[in-house]
Amino acid sequence: MNVLSDNFAEFREGFLKTVELTAYSGLLALLLGTLIAAFRVSPVPALRAFGTAWVTLLRNTPLVLLFLTVTLGLPALGLKGWDDFWLAVLALGSYTSAFICEAVRSGINTVPVGQAEAARSIGMTFSQTLGQVVLPQAVRTAIPPIGSLMIALAKNTAIASGFNVGELASVQKGLNSDQGYNIYVIFLWIALCYLVITFAISGLFRLLENRLAVVR
Repeated sequence: MNVLSDNFAEFREGFLKTVELTAYSGLLALLLGTLIAAFRVSPVPALRAFGTAWVTLLRNTPLVLLFLTVTLGLPALGLKGWDDFWLAVLALGSYTSAFICEAVRSGINTVPVGQAEAARSIGMTFSQTLGQVVLPQAVRTAIPPIGSLMIALAKNTAIASGFNVGELASVQKGLNSDQGYNIYVIFLWIALCYLVITFAISGLFRLLENRLAVVR
């Protein structure tokens, strides 16, 4: 217990930074993923091609390589001045958006085609049909896989510790190198912190799933 009590401020700061990183990255992933899913079912060939390329590229790119591309590539293109935290949000959110896209698209495919045809027959545009008829139903089906993806995102934030972001995984570096604590005890407390975060995400999405199930 002395590892936690003696260094509670460091653990608290790392825990809060991980929660913050997960929240911002998750929000970006949800927005981008839903947009790319709309592109993938769009009647416009160029948008479908862009959506397919986005998903194919990001789903088959290692996350560490994406971090390197963002942290080294953006400054090389002249986009300097970004904080390391927001670069990590961009990398994590973009990576996860490809998986969110496929979860949302799978939900869209569960909506009967007749509903979209009926919406178009009364003069609704594609965006109106998607936003008002298809997506509200698709989201209910997509909630369980999205919840799993958010849990994976929370664990993936550990990679940000290698890119100067002071989240949970970075706590062990300072404690182990500066103060000589037992590394196994440090990792145990860090693992418990991640467990709290993932349990909270799981409970939130289970609640959403139950609430939407009542609406059905």
